[in-house]
Amino acid sequence: MSLVSQERLKVGIELFNRGEFFDAHEVLEDHWRVWEPETKQFVQGLVQAAVAFHHYSTGNRDGATSVLAKARRNLQGCPPRFGGIDVPQLLTALKDWQDCLDHGAPPPDLPQMCPCSSGPD
Repeated sequence: MSLVSQERLKVGIELFNRGEFFDAHEVLEDHWRVWEPETKQFVQGLVQAAVAFHHYSTGNRDGATSVLAKARRNLQGCPPRFGGIDVPQLLTALKDWQDCLDHGAPPPDLPQMCPCSSGPD
């Protein structure tokens, strides 16, 4: 991953973790097309997660449900530690939200794109 890509990913993650989902989506998507092939699916999953929570924040539950499922599919095949993110932890949080949206349950805490405990990539 290039230095520019790493910096954009870091900014996008910070925005996501602050609940600024629209801005996180914009930062990540602006550079999605130029990312290396091995990181494209991962970044697309992060973009989709941000879009899903933006939809949720605006009351668009159907949009959130649909895009969240796509995000989970794209992140599913990623290594457990990718882009400095604990992918299994993120996938668990996204699944909890998917279950909430599918069944009308009270929403869990907003997910965080947590860094891996073993340090950066």
